Amino acid sequence: MSQPPELNCPLPLGQYERIVMAHGGGGQLMQQLLDRLVQPTFDNPYLADRHDSAVFESGGLRYAFTTDSYVVKPLFFPGGDIGKLAVCGTLNDLAMAGARPMFLSAALIIEEGLPIESLQRVLESMAAAARAAGVAIVTGDTKVVERGRGDGLYINTAGIGLIQPTTPAIHPAAVVPGDVILINGDIGRHGIAIMAQREGLALETTLESDCADLSGLVAHLLDVGIDIHCLRDLTRGGLASALIEITEAARVSIQLDAPAIPVNDAVNGVCEILGFDPLYVANEGVMAIFMPESQASQALEVLRHHPLGENAALIGQVTGPASPGHVHLRTAFGTERSLIRLSGEQLPRIC
Repeated sequence: MSQPPELNCPLPLGQYERIVMAHGGGGQLMQQLLDRLVQPTFDNPYLADRHDSAVFESGGLRYAFTTDSYVVKPLFFPGGDIGKLAVCGTLNDLAMAGARPMFLSAALIIEEGLPIESLQRVLESMAAAARAAGVAIVTGDTKVVERGRGDGLYINTAGIGLIQPTTPAIHPAAVVPGDVILINGDIGRHGIAIMAQREGLALETTLESDCADLSGLVAHLLDVGIDIHCLRDLTRGGLASALIEITEAARVSIQLDAPAIPVNDAVNGVCEILGFDPLYVANEGVMAIFMPESQASQALEVLRHHPLGENAALIGQVTGPASPGHVHLRTAFGTERSLIRLSGEQLPRIC
């Protein structure tokens, strides 16, 4: 069995002269990179919203626009592959703004030597995921780089979606004290499935990624009248990092109930053995939903009747504006700890 990935504690951004892997890991260094370099350079109101998609109006209609790049290793893993991941990830970013996906683009950066059969599998996977969502991949680009320069295949996808006139603004700024937080499934499966495949871990059962398109589930919640205030898919940095981002943007604090957070037994076992925290492990088919407490029971019923929401749970509440940027976790023993951004890279190359 290969050795588990080495963990490290990087220096602050200001002490680096070159980019390190942790700058893309969804933790503290990545946020510093965005806040200190990217945001000031491209400064505009759309970026300042800190949302998964840019929301804009045209012709009296609201649209969401997003883009993402995928560099996962290995290209194929239990529950998915880089192609399915690229399509579902972009669909999910549109859904987090309450948009119904319409069109996607796809750009391929292919390493010299990639088997044609592997590329065909990825393209067919992308096409199948797009068809299942009722969207089309309508434009794109292809580049080839020299052998040894590309890890087989990188994919960039962009998407545009329509926000229905009756859909309220789904945005971190809409989060208010008293809101409850629901998630639609158990956490950590994507990151641990990738790591187990990459490192050759022998598990008693095959652990599959949760990679899935959430846009249909979000549309169903909206169609039945759930007053969603904010949505966030729990990708790089996992549940903890996503909630920290929300508290900073909304200037609120959050109280989580650890026993209420669903974690797969296999995920929990691997995390305990290797010292990972499932709260920080990436997901690709799980989202956090902020909404009024009065609708929580109805939302849970809707979620649990959907294949992607069978393990839905109410995991916490927005407690107030007193400690903006703070996420507190109440453990099964009645103690509390504060969740903070990771400074390093817990699981590299998971999306």
